[in-house]
Amino acid sequence: MSMRYGGPVIDPHHHLWDLSLGRHPWLERAWATGGEMVYGSLAPILKDYGIAEYRADAARQDIVATVHVEAGWSDAHPLEESRWLDGLDRSCGIARRYVARVPLDSPDVLRLLEAEAANPNVVGIRDIVSWHPEPAKSFAPRPHRMADPAWRRGLAHLARPGLVFDLMLYPWQMDEAVDLVRAFPDTLFALNHAGSPADRSEAGMALWRSGLRALGREPNVRLKISDLVAYDNEWTLESLRPVIEHALDCFGPARAMFASDFPVAGLHASFDEVYEVFRTVAAPLSLDEQRALFFTTANETYRLGMGEHHV
Repeated sequence: MSMRYGGPVIDPHHHLWDLSLGRHPWLERAWATGGEMVYGSLAPILKDYGIAEYRADAARQDIVATVHVEAGWSDAHPLEESRWLDGLDRSCGIARRYVARVPLDSPDVLRLLEAEAANPNVVGIRDIVSWHPEPAKSFAPRPHRMADPAWRRGLAHLARPGLVFDLMLYPWQMDEAVDLVRAFPDTLFALNHAGSPADRSEAGMALWRSGLRALGREPNVRLKISDLVAYDNEWTLESLRPVIEHALDCFGPARAMFASDFPVAGLHASFDEVYEVFRTVAAPLSLDEQRALFFTTANETYRLGMGEHHV
């Protein structure tokens, strides 16, 4: 008989922002243009999202710690986002650790990485490589960043301080990603949003399935199962179930973790709806496997230091 997970939860992927700071150009652009992006209209999230807002959304899910992932802070103001987070009241465990933004092909990359790595709250770096031929769906300035020697030289500096690299891409970039993670065996990669299955055609989903299978064979890759509703706006439990089950089949619970991607996922689902799907699909697994998905993998990947007394 299956039993649903009822223990403590770590959310290893969400964002916070204060729009009055004027530091999130993608949100400001969305405001100016009516907000159309790959996710549909961003209008509902074009407002401040702080710890209080996150806690209200997550109130019923027993979240004991979270990882804040860089939220598109302006490249003109490096290092600021981590300092801003340091200044928030994080005593409740929200934003206990950060994945910071550093453009790896910046001429200043070494200085920026050293500055971020010196902050004990920073456990990872993200520099998005998701490129799409339609500009509205593209998050990266150009294709093939993962193969760019200058970008790779930047990435090489992550191994020394032991920073995780959060990898956000589209399925048609997964071949390049396999080559990348093999070239950096000492770096731990965390693939965002289950590999972003954005093309829902039969061929698009087949490409995602085979690409995810290939990445799942690489021992230095972890998977975040998050914001699936961004690519399936008319989602149901039964439309999300095969996506989650394939992701788990490729990576196994010991190398996968559930995450909210709030407030972005909130465009298409409530926090409780997202976690209801996770709990339901994971219920047939053993409690240890469920605990890995909701707590242990994230705790270990992002060095959150949450001990057994949080159980």
